[in-house]
Amino acid sequence: MEGSWTITPAPIRAFYTLPLFFVFLGMLAACHRGNANPDVMAKVNGHDITRAEVDKYYANHTAGSQQKPSGEQADSLRVGILRQLIDNQILMQRAEKLGLLATDEEVNRKLTEAKAPYTQEQFDRKLKEMGITVDDFKRDQRQQVTIDKLLNKEITSKIDVTDRDVSTYYTEHKGEFNLIEPQYHLAHILVTSSPNPQVHNMKADKAQNEPDARKKIQTVLNRLDSGEDFATLAMNYSEDPETSTNGGDLGFTPESSLRSTDAATREAIGKLKPGQFSGIIVIGNPATRQVFGYRIVKLLSKEPAGQRDMNDPRVQQAIREQLRNRREQLIKGAYYEVLRDQAKVENYYAEQILKQAGTK
Repeated sequence: MEGSWTITPAPIRAFYTLPLFFVFLGMLAACHRGNANPDVMAKVNGHDITRAEVDKYYANHTAGSQQKPSGEQADSLRVGILRQLIDNQILMQRAEKLGLLATDEEVNRKLTEAKAPYTQEQFDRKLKEMGITVDDFKRDQRQQVTIDKLLNKEITSKIDVTDRDVSTYYTEHKGEFNLIEPQYHLAHILVTSSPNPQVHNMKADKAQNEPDARKKIQTVLNRLDSGEDFATLAMNYSEDPETSTNGGDLGFTPESSLRSTDAATREAIGKLKPGQFSGIIVIGNPATRQVFGYRIVKLLSKEPAGQRDMNDPRVQQAIREQLRNRREQLIKGAYYEVLRDQAKVENYYAEQILKQAGTK
């Protein structure tokens, strides 16, 4: 896997500058007046989410940025972080109810894995650069392990792709498995340097300018290096309106078609093995040095030429994975919405911003 591993507070899934309009639509019903404690920014079923928590992730996200966000951009970032902390707390409470909280052993195993590529001094320096402590890191890993266990029990383990499903898909898409020349099955995550009104990813997340796009794609790469799922990140943050809904899947690309792609993408794909993803690829005009955006490409598989029979294990595996991923993403989205609807959320920070804007 290319790129160096970077420690990232894994449970936070919405670090980027989110359009306030879209975020507030989901929060209006949850706002309540009269919070007496200015250090509490929200409550989830009575559990406090403090300003210190939000500030820690805000500082982590903006660390190293030459131009710090200010004004509405800073507020937007805090709104996005707070919304994700709310979502994580809802999931953690559900996991606790089901007895699925991560154990100390599981958390320590994650810490050991994270420290493996580094000396103790290097690891400590990484944490310091991020503005977090070992306890912060372990808390984040505890949340991530817990959420993964919850989603596996409630969703992943219940998805069943039958032989009939595979057969039906193959019959309806047989031409996809007749390869005239070697084919590359690719997926990508695209971030553009100017907002595209046609982008409808799950987080309604769009970079507003080139520096914003550069920070966003770096954060996505960090999270990929930390082991987060490529398809999920693509659905949440990719700005390609054609592929964000299906996990960034570009389908199969003939070998000859790669020759017409830009040199940076072609070179990056050529270095990948199936299952690996590239580093950050700059999309722009080399002559003018104008940057249009950034992308990360993943090689899902590489297939030689010829017709693939349905009995080919690779064909069956590819179909099963595709059908499973589609169902999993659909069910996850519905699951999140149901849990949010059942929770009592009081978002004081959202109310404060709306009040200051004169909309309440």
